[in-house]
Amino acid sequence: MKRREFVWRTAGSAVFLPGLAILGCSTGKEYDLLIMGGTVFDGSGSAGIEADVAVKDGRIAKIGPGLGAKKAVDVIDARGLAVAPGFIDPHTHTDIQLLANPKGESKIRQGITTEVGGNCGASYFPLSDLTFEEEQRNVEREFGVVVDWRDLGGFFGRLEASGMSFNYATFLGQGSLRAAVLGPYDRPPTPEELERMRQLIRESMEAGALGLSTGLQYTPGCFADTAELIELCREVAALGGTYATHMRSEEDQVIEAVEETLAIARATGVNLQISHLKANYPRNWDKLDRMLAMLEEAAKSGIPIAVDRYPYVASATGLSSFFPEWAREGTSADFVKRLSDKSLDRKLREHASGEEQKLGSWEKVLLSSILSEKNRPMEGKTVLAAATEQGKAPYEFMRDLLVEENGAVGMVQFGMSEDNLKKIYAHPLATVGSDGNTAAPYGVLGKGKPHPRWYGTFPRVLGKYVREEKVLSLEEAIRKITSFSAEKIGIAERGRLQEGFRADITIFDPDTVIDQATFENPHQYPLGIPHVIVNGVPVIRDGEHTGALPGKVLRRGKTAV
Repeated sequence: MKRREFVWRTAGSAVFLPGLAILGCSTGKEYDLLIMGGTVFDGSGSAGIEADVAVKDGRIAKIGPGLGAKKAVDVIDARGLAVAPGFIDPHTHTDIQLLANPKGESKIRQGITTEVGGNCGASYFPLSDLTFEEEQRNVEREFGVVVDWRDLGGFFGRLEASGMSFNYATFLGQGSLRAAVLGPYDRPPTPEELERMRQLIRESMEAGALGLSTGLQYTPGCFADTAELIELCREVAALGGTYATHMRSEEDQVIEAVEETLAIARATGVNLQISHLKANYPRNWDKLDRMLAMLEEAAKSGIPIAVDRYPYVASATGLSSFFPEWAREGTSADFVKRLSDKSLDRKLREHASGEEQKLGSWEKVLLSSILSEKNRPMEGKTVLAAATEQGKAPYEFMRDLLVEENGAVGMVQFGMSEDNLKKIYAHPLATVGSDGNTAAPYGVLGKGKPHPRWYGTFPRVLGKYVREEKVLSLEEAIRKITSFSAEKIGIAERGRLQEGFRADITIFDPDTVIDQATFENPHQYPLGIPHVIVNGVPVIRDGEHTGALPGKVLRRGKTAV
């Protein structure tokens, strides 16, 4: 497609304020918005067709040629551009950030119109007395947001009162669930505690949660055994929900982790989504073919299964993950106390040494997020470089930094294979998920050097893996990032350009769309996505945020109005 100039105009004499849709008012016009002349990809995987898309009252009213600009209050000229369903990000960690900045800049500018949070076992509900007080302190310190809810209903209420640029759905995090009922400790639940967890799953899903997520490499979720997870997933399956899992290992024990995941799905019949599928560290790269074969066989046997993956060979998590689970049990204060305990020093060093052997070098770990002003200048440096600057061995450096930062240090780690990434994207069970938060280059969300996936995931797939690498066709990539995820996790009336569906629409230039975020300078918006429309309202117009906040909370089994 040739690049054209983007123009917008008001048809007739109606008054239009940029960024605000005139919905349901008596303008005498047949449509609120008309997108003219683009190549329309409906999200089904079919090739694009030249057509207009008309929007009325937040829904797609008509798709076809020559619908007529004079019939619409507002017109977007999309000649030379692709017109697609709004992109759906099924794996994110967006939640509190929307209360700090509801514009959702780093995500809406990627063309994402629906964001799914609560992944990897972490959600800001339910909150017990202990977790409520801890989250109050942490969230107010980091984001300036007051936590005044305990359950999903309260959190959704805050989001709806604040407004947001895109639609939002969420999972219930099993780690948060376990912490609320058992505390952050390594022990099995009593029968009463197990029943309480089941009850909270029911309450959360009745309030709209899509299902349950796990982060089985993180405390306290990792303390649950397979039998416990099966019992929890029985509740999820009974309510028609999804089980999204960050598996127990993505490294040396990844085959065993896939086996456990499939055993849970077989025992419960739950709809399964495997998060950010990977085989981390070079010594595990050759395991991917076997993993994919296991998933294919499970799918053929009737297990409803899909996987997601971000388009980078570096992962991101907390620096604390290089320390053993037993050291991370309990509160942040418990972890810091163990790091400072000289009697545990040898065991901790041995574990960290094993992690270094897997990586090859601490040069492959970047420090991405540090809260204190004193240590923040180290953001963007490798562990090896920062340790050398301080005259310390890497282990001592990491230990001392985690002690000073109360265990909260973010990092990016390079350990995956580019060839494996392409193989995953080409696979029919795979879709795209950013595994990132919403951010902005300004304000409280502009801190740190986060993984560039926060800003670049979807344009990178379309630019690098579709246009440049040709791993996927354009129409298949659009299907994967729209209807595939909508249908998989049960998001109604979205993911397709279809008459009567909600008007979530992304308009982009297939010839220029690309990510600009880098590991050195991640806070950069992508190129080639001039217009994004949510529920019929232009949020990104000619590449700029209009300030509109038309996003809806999407509750499981219900249609947002």
